[in-house]
Amino acid sequence: MDRRNRTQLVLGILLVLLGIFYFFAQQNPTLKAWTQIQFEWPFWVIGAGALILIIGLLTGTPSMAIPASIVTGIGCILYYQNKTDDWVSWSFLWTLIPGFVGIGLLITAALGEDARNNIARGLNLLVISGVLFVVFAAIFGRLSVLGQYGPAVLLILFGLYLLGRTLMRGRRPQGG
Repeated sequence: MDRRNRTQLVLGILLVLLGIFYFFAQQNPTLKAWTQIQFEWPFWVIGAGALILIIGLLTGTPSMAIPASIVTGIGCILYYQNKTDDWVSWSFLWTLIPGFVGIGLLITAALGEDARNNIARGLNLLVISGVLFVVFAAIFGRLSVLGQYGPAVLLILFGLYLLGRTLMRGRRPQGG
C-alpha cells in the first residue's frame, strides 16, 4: 500500500471512530458530558495541531504529524496550566517538547514514511524527553522521590547510556 493510500486509510479510520464516539455520546449521558466541554483558549492551540495533522493526512504528507504533535502537545500543556493556574510548571514542562516530536515521528512511521528510522528516532526522543522531565521536575521541587542527588544521578546514567550507545554503534561492522 503506498503512502497516500495509507494516509487516507488512517484519516478514514479516525473519522469513523470519531463518528462512533459521537453516536454513542448521544445515547449515553456520561459520554455526552465529554462532548460538551467548555472550550477555553488552549483548545484553539490544540485544534490548530489537529488541523495541521488533518492537512498532512489529506495532502499525503505524513511528516506533518511532527508539527501537529508539537502544537497539540503545547496546547495540552497550556490547557493544564490554564486549568490549574500553575504557570510556574513551564520551568520543567518544556522538556516534554522533544517527546512531542518523538510522538510525531512515531505517527509518521505508522503512516509509512521511513518507518525504521522514524521509530528509532521517535523512541530516542521520548527517552530523552522523559529523562529531562524527571531531572527538571526534581530540580524545581516537583518530584521529591529522587531526593537531593536524584537529578545528578539521572544525568550521569543518561550520559553513560549515550556514551555506551555511541561506542557500540562505532563497533558495528559497516556493511552494505
